[in-house]
Amino acid sequence: MRLHTAILLALVLCLTSGCGTMLPVAKTTDESRWDSFDQVKASFDLIVPFSTTKTDLQKLGFDPYQTANIQILNYLAIIAKFMPNTNITKADLPPGLQGCVEATDSCIAYELKTQNLKSQRQGNLFLDLLRFKRQAHQTGWRFSAFIVLVDDLVVYKLWDGQPRIEGEVYKKNPLGPLQEPADLATDAAVVGTF
Repeated sequence: MRLHTAILLALVLCLTSGCGTMLPVAKTTDESRWDSFDQVKASFDLIVPFSTTKTDLQKLGFDPYQTANIQILNYLAIIAKFMPNTNITKADLPPGLQGCVEATDSCIAYELKTQNLKSQRQGNLFLDLLRFKRQAHQTGWRFSAFIVLVDDLVVYKLWDGQPRIEGEVYKKNPLGPLQEPADLATDAAVVGTF
C-alpha cells in the first residue's frame, strides 16, 4: 500500500511541477578547433587575399585535411555559386574570382560551415510526451566561410553567420496524439531540431 501511495505522490508531483528536468536536451556541435563565433571570426579575419598562402591557412585552422567540416570545391562549383545564370558575367565578379575562372583547374575553394546549437525542451513532461504542447529554448551560433585559392594563394574570401542564436520554439496541438498523420511527420521533423 505504501508503494502505491509513493508512486501516486510522485506522479502528482510530476504533473504539478512539469517534470522539466526529464525533458530531452539536444545539442548540435560541429567538430572544429574553434569554441565560439568570435574565435573562428578572429581566425578568418587574419586571412588577407593575395597575401595569405595555403600554408598560412593551415596554421590558421582552415585545412580540410586536419579540420573537420571544410569542403573542397573545384572551379566549376565556384562558377555555379557566383555565376548561377547568364546575366552574371566574369566581368561582374571581383578580381580574385575572375582570376579563379581563368585559372580553371588551378583554382579551388574551401567552404567551412560550423555551428554550436543547443535546444532545451521546457514545460510539462506529459503534455510534451503526448504532443499537446511542446516548447524549447534554443541558443548557439553559426559561422560559414568561403575561401578561394589559385595556385596555393588566397585570392578571395567571404563569410556569413550568426554570432548569437537565441529563441523559443512553441508548438500546440489541441488534439495531441490524435492529430492527423500528416502532422505527425511534421512534428517528428520539429522534434529532430530540438
